[in-house]
Amino acid sequence: MQVLKFGGTSVGKPDRLIKVADLVIGAAGKKIVVLSALSGTTNMLVRIGEFLLTGKKKEADDEIGLLEKHYQQYAGVLFTSSEYLAIGQDIVSRYFSLIRLLAAGAFDDRSYRELLAQGELASTEFFYYHLRERKVESRLLPALHFMSIDENQEPELEKISERLKALLPSMSQVDILVTQGYICRNHHNEIDNLKRGGSDYTASLIGAAIRAEEIQIWTDIDGMHNNDPRVVKKTQPIAELTFDEASELAYFGAKILHPSTIVPAQKYGVPVRLKNTMDEKAPGTLISDKGTRGEFKAIAAKDNIIAINIKSSRMLLAFGFLRRVFEIFEKYKTPIDMISTSEVAVSVTVDDESHLDKIISELQHFGTIEVDKHQTIICIVGNKLAEKKRVLADVFQSLGDVPVRMVSYGGSHNNISILVETNQKEKSLRLLNQGLFNLGE
Repeated sequence: MQVLKFGGTSVGKPDRLIKVADLVIGAAGKKIVVLSALSGTTNMLVRIGEFLLTGKKKEADDEIGLLEKHYQQYAGVLFTSSEYLAIGQDIVSRYFSLIRLLAAGAFDDRSYRELLAQGELASTEFFYYHLRERKVESRLLPALHFMSIDENQEPELEKISERLKALLPSMSQVDILVTQGYICRNHHNEIDNLKRGGSDYTASLIGAAIRAEEIQIWTDIDGMHNNDPRVVKKTQPIAELTFDEASELAYFGAKILHPSTIVPAQKYGVPVRLKNTMDEKAPGTLISDKGTRGEFKAIAAKDNIIAINIKSSRMLLAFGFLRRVFEIFEKYKTPIDMISTSEVAVSVTVDDESHLDKIISELQHFGTIEVDKHQTIICIVGNKLAEKKRVLADVFQSLGDVPVRMVSYGGSHNNISILVETNQKEKSLRLLNQGLFNLGE
């Protein structure tokens, strides 16, 4: 069985949802189809929820009206027969009645999470009934029946697997099962979600839970590219990546893939293929445990980085100094991306400034603290890069006169990370594209 995930842009317009149906119908074998909400829906639901949480009832009602009108128009185009047009309008009526019911009550965080789930629930019903109108057999497989997270917001993969093993045999007579991305239940059995971008995560969790043949993530671009196409004109899709390479790229800013997606698939060795809904013949990118060694594969950039430099003579020959420094970041649950040390100084980077003032206050007990905001980490990814000769020389020669604040190399077999000021990011990406891939700007 395969798992096929389609994001919001892939189902954002009726003609695109019809194209998704064509792809699913044309794919051989059994498959579980994971759908996001229609493009833009979750953003609007977030706004509606924020209005309700802050007592702005009229603004929320106005947004609900706009979104309902959009769904009515969508259903009017998607369904062609009078019978299924009536079904489509009933779907819209039911979901927006529930949304208005949530808005009319004592709206709280629990109501907010339930509100955010309505987009995926509606899109999967649209898709299911579109297949029925086309006389294609399928079944709805509600994610709320099997997808769950624990008290730490972590997916319960073993429980998910057990529930799917119990549910799937009763649906074995059909080849297409349709479920929701993003949504789940929490440890209180309340409706919750896997956070933004979580539909990719849903697909990977399902694929791992059932040991799928392959997980396919369908988006609107042809696989992962070797550089950011929003910044660099000449980029190229990457045919193959290892799980580790893909994880590094997702974490450091490659928008095509949610950072958590790879983890469940990698655990059970389930290949992940990135495909383009607009060009299904494009080969895309295959992510697996196989890969070439010692080659530069891709570059990604992560913005909003803060560099913190701690200078202290107490650090010289002092046992436990770094432990005490790291305990402060642990206390405030602030992860560190990069670290560089010398005899009397240590520099670290973070991407979360919610507790920055408190962290700086406590670090000042160690010595002089310097904080630089507006930094960017550029991650250069490959498999076993240490096996490539002149790897650092190639990177720095490519960068030319770009000032580099920090370098991390050797801690990972798969990446070289450099820290530059954000105003040098675009120049750096273009220079690296030319120097490492000979692709010009």
